[in-house]
Amino acid sequence: MFKVTMLPGDGVGPELMHSVKEVFKAAGVPVEFDEHHLSEVQNTASEEKLDEVVDSMRESKVALIGKIHTPMEYKGELASYDMRLRRKLDLFANVVHVNSLPGFKTRHNNLDLVIIREQTEGEYSSLEHESVKGVIECLKIITRDKSQRIAKFAFDYATKKGRSKVTAVHKANIMKLGDGLFLQCCKEVAELYPKIEFDTMIIDNCCMQLVQDPHQFDVLVMPNLYGNIVDNLAAGLVGGAGVVPGESYSAEYAVFEMGARHPFAQAVGRNIANPTAMLLSASNMLRHLNLEYHSNVIAEAVKRVIKVGKVRTRDMGGYSTTSDFMKSVIDNLHPHYGV
Repeated sequence: MFKVTMLPGDGVGPELMHSVKEVFKAAGVPVEFDEHHLSEVQNTASEEKLDEVVDSMRESKVALIGKIHTPMEYKGELASYDMRLRRKLDLFANVVHVNSLPGFKTRHNNLDLVIIREQTEGEYSSLEHESVKGVIECLKIITRDKSQRIAKFAFDYATKKGRSKVTAVHKANIMKLGDGLFLQCCKEVAELYPKIEFDTMIIDNCCMQLVQDPHQFDVLVMPNLYGNIVDNLAAGLVGGAGVVPGESYSAEYAVFEMGARHPFAQAVGRNIANPTAMLLSASNMLRHLNLEYHSNVIAEAVKRVIKVGKVRTRDMGGYSTTSDFMKSVIDNLHPHYGV
């Protein structure tokens, strides 16, 4: 049995995790979940809780998590629990593979691109202060070490997955020093990988190009905030937050989550959320654990349900519930069973 840390998170997270547990049970997956509830909204977030999660991760090395919602109000602590968890585990690389789903028509079809984002510094450094009344200074931190590390991660990923091009996304024309350093690091690392084409693009142009002609992209690497925005934009190209899986890596930990992080709070308890992204993330997690067979069985079942098109949740233009979708996936786990 593999032990995996689970954080259901907020919003529809717990409902999606229920779908994952049911599908795992039906597929006979040898995984045991160590479940922890960490939520700033439901007041179950504390340093002790965070330490418990980190201890669990130190043991399991792998986690499946829902979105931990970050409230807007400032209560004396700038860094959200989501950010603090990423920092404690040094989850520096976020990877979102945006892939069109066969049988589900969107404006652009046959998309296959990867967004890699540095997520421990940049605009999310939680360094803000009011220097004089009515003037806030918000610091964006870019370091050579972390920029080189994420660039190397992107090129290693491209090499390992047989991809041919890496595009560094930046705003170095305005942030000449900060984004300039990020861009410089990407260029230096690119020289070590002569077989992979390297390209650079300014973030605003990148967003336009993604909407107009996303097929030109292969692997994109960028600092924190741009990655957050581009992840969501790209998820919208293939069907929205409900269908895109994501993952975050440090040198020793792997966390699997939804690619576009939305708590989808207005859907709580209404049984309408789309479990696709969470199930595909869970399937990727099984592949990471070398449970290749179970990973394929679950991913194929999810894709089959979408391809057939009879069971579609509301975000995909249908009327099915979360439970309908989950049951349909379970029915498709062993399609030739008893034929």
